[in-house]
Amino acid sequence: MDLTRYTDQLQQQLRTAASAGSDEAREIASRLTAPLDSAARLVLLEALSDAAGEISAELAPGSVDVRLRGGSPEFVIDVPAGPTTASAPEPAPPVAPLPDADGGATTRTTLRLPDHLKAQVETAAAREGVSVNTWLVRAVAGALEQSTGRPAAQARATHRGTSRATGWVR
Repeated sequence: MDLTRYTDQLQQQLRTAASAGSDEAREIASRLTAPLDSAARLVLLEALSDAAGEISAELAPGSVDVRLRGGSPEFVIDVPAGPTTASAPEPAPPVAPLPDADGGATTRTTLRLPDHLKAQVETAAAREGVSVNTWLVRAVAGALEQSTGRPAAQARATHRGTSRATGWVR
């Protein structure tokens, strides 16, 4: 997705607004358009990322990711394949939901994974019939339980205020 069309439109609107003013206003608007391009691109990327997060929440277990390639965002849509009738793998045993000591509060974070690792995570999540996000939350909770010897919710409640962990879960 090329953002140039949108940033050019914003710059044109700034010049149009400044044209109603003095020569000084037009000069200031002209000097602001170059740095405005980078700021506008960042704001647009943030809006696209937020939109992808909201769409992913509605598509669960599917997801929509925004990736930046060569300065341009691209959407990556992951729709889990439905079970086939011939030789469908046995579903994974149900995993109990993680208790939430925060009463449902969630935080969004960006996790950058190498492509080969992301592919392995997607495969593992599909094998278990859950979204990538759910799989990652369970993996983190399992790692916390393994390192502390206590369930993740207890570890989180015990260390409340001493450290901060963030993430995005539905």
